[in-house]
Amino acid sequence: MESEESLLNVFVLLLFGSLLTVVGPSAPEEGWQVYSSAQDPEGRCVCTVVAPQNTVCSRDARTKQLRLLLDKVQNMSQSIEVLDRRTQRDLQFVEKMEVQLKGLETKFQQVEDGHEINWAKQYQSIKAKMEELRPLIPVLEAYKADALLVRQFKEEAANVTELLGSLQEQLGGVDYQEVHSRVLDLEERLRACMQRLAPLGESKLGSPNRSGQVQSRTLRRSSLLSCLTLNILYSPAGKLTGISEPVTIKTSGSRFGSWMTDPLAAAGDNRVWYMDGYHNNRFVREYPSMYDFMMTDNFTSHRLPHPWSGTGQVVYNGSIYFNKFQSHTIIKFDFSTSLISRSRQLDFAGYNNMYHYAWGGHSDIDLMVDEGGLWAVYATNQNAGNIVLSQLNPNTLQIVRSWTTNHPKRSAGEAFMICGMLYVTNGYSGGTKVYYAYSTNSSTYEYIDIPLTNKYSHLSMLDYNPRDRALYAWNNGHQVLYNVTLHHIIQ
Repeated sequence: MESEESLLNVFVLLLFGSLLTVVGPSAPEEGWQVYSSAQDPEGRCVCTVVAPQNTVCSRDARTKQLRLLLDKVQNMSQSIEVLDRRTQRDLQFVEKMEVQLKGLETKFQQVEDGHEINWAKQYQSIKAKMEELRPLIPVLEAYKADALLVRQFKEEAANVTELLGSLQEQLGGVDYQEVHSRVLDLEERLRACMQRLAPLGESKLGSPNRSGQVQSRTLRRSSLLSCLTLNILYSPAGKLTGISEPVTIKTSGSRFGSWMTDPLAAAGDNRVWYMDGYHNNRFVREYPSMYDFMMTDNFTSHRLPHPWSGTGQVVYNGSIYFNKFQSHTIIKFDFSTSLISRSRQLDFAGYNNMYHYAWGGHSDIDLMVDEGGLWAVYATNQNAGNIVLSQLNPNTLQIVRSWTTNHPKRSAGEAFMICGMLYVTNGYSGGTKVYYAYSTNSSTYEYIDIPLTNKYSHLSMLDYNPRDRALYAWNNGHQVLYNVTLHHIIQ
């Protein structure tokens, strides 16, 4: 069974893992095709990305054949296991029979030696023993049949194993150690590629050309490679494909609120922050750990200099970012100094229930984080009340770049970011699902259908934590966690 699982793991990895190679000007090796490349300002190639040639049709046929064979081997293995238990049971009967036969031989020898005085008694004993042995006859017959069937299964399993080996060679199958070695080699190549591309990005960011195209292209490349490097080296994220059933961590507070952990906290730092309510409140609770949050009232209270608005607060790298009540001002408050380290207005952003989420609650501006950093989701009159997504510099709070979508902010239940992708739910109560996704890499959107169990019927906060790879939610006075299933992709 372990070999079967290893084979499946290798096969899945081969299907979904694309190998990238840093190459020179020469053409790729046979069986590979150029996937992408990067050039310096003079047009010289500095990094080329290659991937296996697309053989989807033939691979699909072989994949189906391999799956059928694996199912067959699994069924055979289960049958052999059942037969093995039966033969072990039968062997116990056989061993018992051998002992009894030896006893009979001894008694027959005693009769032959002339112990006639004990003849009647010995005869009755022998007769009783023979009656005990009689039920073993059909057992022995069944044992013989089972043994024959086991041999047949072993022969068939050997044939299937040989066929699987042949098919694995056709698919380019390798063992785990070889795959692991390839991944390590890929990491080194990606690092080298990033080092060669980094000077290009730095030189272009401050000096765009007259059309701005070079700067925009460099930003997109830098963002894509950053996310790509995270996916390959650390595997923190990818495309959302599923959300688990909710796990209720605690029941506390009012109907609305937010709670979170710091995705950039140091190892061993598991502090939890808790904010009850959605407006005109200033007190943030800090719990030393998730256990303290769940089981105790051991917390420190921080008083913010201004009340917050909505439930879109985030803690990021030791500071809390929040929307100041009745304004479009973003404030960064440092917990270590208990001082405001930065504040900035989010120009044109609606506030004070102008463009809130469907549930209301002054949720005009929603701050969130993912693998790429700090983001703000809001709406403007200029974009007709549709969602605007902006990436913020966490130190200065300046907008790095913005994307305008076609999704009305008031129709969204909640939203969160995962690796540069904005996900929006269709509502906040009843049957809820994630149904809209906007990619900042391609500036395109798509409609999806990922169910989200709304256990307590009123979501007022839903945020992704890239360190935990989980969704934190506030659901009608319940603090809830969802695990997420992410499909790792290289775009």
